Amino acid sequence: MKIHKEGRRILFFTLLILVVLNLLLYNFNADNNTFNKIFSGVSVVLFLLILQFFRSPYRNLLLHEDLIVAPADGKVVVIEEVDETEYFKDKRKQISIFMSPINVHITRNPVSGIVSYFKYHPGNYFVAWHPKSSTQNERTTVVVESTAGPEVLFRQIAGAMARRIVWYVNEGDEVSQGEEFGFIKFGSRVDIFLPLDTEVKVELGQKTKGGQTVIAQLKTETPTFFG
Repeated sequence: MKIHKEGRRILFFTLLILVVLNLLLYNFNADNNTFNKIFSGVSVVLFLLILQFFRSPYRNLLLHEDLIVAPADGKVVVIEEVDETEYFKDKRKQISIFMSPINVHITRNPVSGIVSYFKYHPGNYFVAWHPKSSTQNERTTVVVESTAGPEVLFRQIAGAMARRIVWYVNEGDEVSQGEEFGFIKFGSRVDIFLPLDTEVKVELGQKTKGGQTVIAQLKTETPTFFG
């Protein structure tokens, strides 16, 4: 287990502030030892909570060109056919994964291929399960022309707590399945839009692990052992 680079600065300054506050209390509020101990305990719990937000566990990645792997740790909250209006402008299968504050917040490429489209959208901060969050919240849209052929669209979506989306891809980049394409600080949601003939391999409420859980299979001429 290691700490993700996106959390190192936050953790350093959080630790520094908490240490200073505790030292000030023990120096200028020495008569109230009970309060000082409670504050120290709260400080430790708060730091550990923030620390777990930024953990980066080692993953054995599952790689195959016609499989769609989960782009994030979390829970499947949407499986439905929708109109995708930003890029495809037609009907697609949507799978959405909700990331709670206790999940790993790294987002990973669900497929390998070339980034054919990227756009950052500033926006609102509805709770991640709100129907408007997919189109009105702060978000990024990434489209990858997969090595299997079809284009796959996926979005990082900020929620009520997440106020910082980070991405590491741009148009024209070659990306590898399971590798990090970004980070959502303090959790939120990732949407994936797939061709209608894609076979979904997960169910509503199912827990996923980024880079490992197979969530769907693209229709190709030579199916894998999952076919």
